[in-house]
Amino acid sequence: MTLTGLQEGVDRILEGGGSDEEILQGVVEALEQLVEHYSWVGIYLVDGDDLVLGPWRGPQATEHVRIPIGQGVCGAAAASGETEVVDDVNADPRYLACFPSTRSEIVVPIFDEGRVVGEIDIDSDRAAAFGENDRAVLERIALQIGPHCRFGVATD
Repeated sequence: MTLTGLQEGVDRILEGGGSDEEILQGVVEALEQLVEHYSWVGIYLVDGDDLVLGPWRGPQATEHVRIPIGQGVCGAAAASGETEVVDDVNADPRYLACFPSTRSEIVVPIFDEGRVVGEIDIDSDRAAAFGENDRAVLERIALQIGPHCRFGVATD
C-alpha cells in the first residue's frame, strides 16, 4: 500500500465517525496493516506529565505503557513537539527498547488547540525505514486525529 492509499484509508475512518476510541483504534489498525514496513504502531495519550499507551497494533504488547514526558524518544517528541526519526535505535541512547527486532522508529506528536495531546509511535524491523513521505503523511494524520485525543488529556 502506498502512503497516499494510507491517507485515503484514514480519511475514510474519520468520515465514518464513531467514538474517539474507535477512530483512534481504526487509525492504528490502518497504519499497521496498510504499510508493510510498519511493524508496531501505537498511540500514546498525554496524561499529566506522562504518556499513556492507548490503542496499539503489532505482534505483541510493549512493556512501556506509561512514559514520563522527556524520557526516551517518545518522551522527547512530546516535550519538544517535534517529530523524532531514529534510523538506528541501537545507536540512540534515548531509545527505550521494546522488541529485539526493532531497528528504527518514528514518533509524531499529535496536537489539539496548540497543545501536544498525544503521539503516534511506529517501530520498524528495517533500519532507516522512515523517509520524508512517512513523516509528511504521519504529521498530516496526527493533525487530523488531534481532536479525537482529548479524552486522554488530564484537565486542570
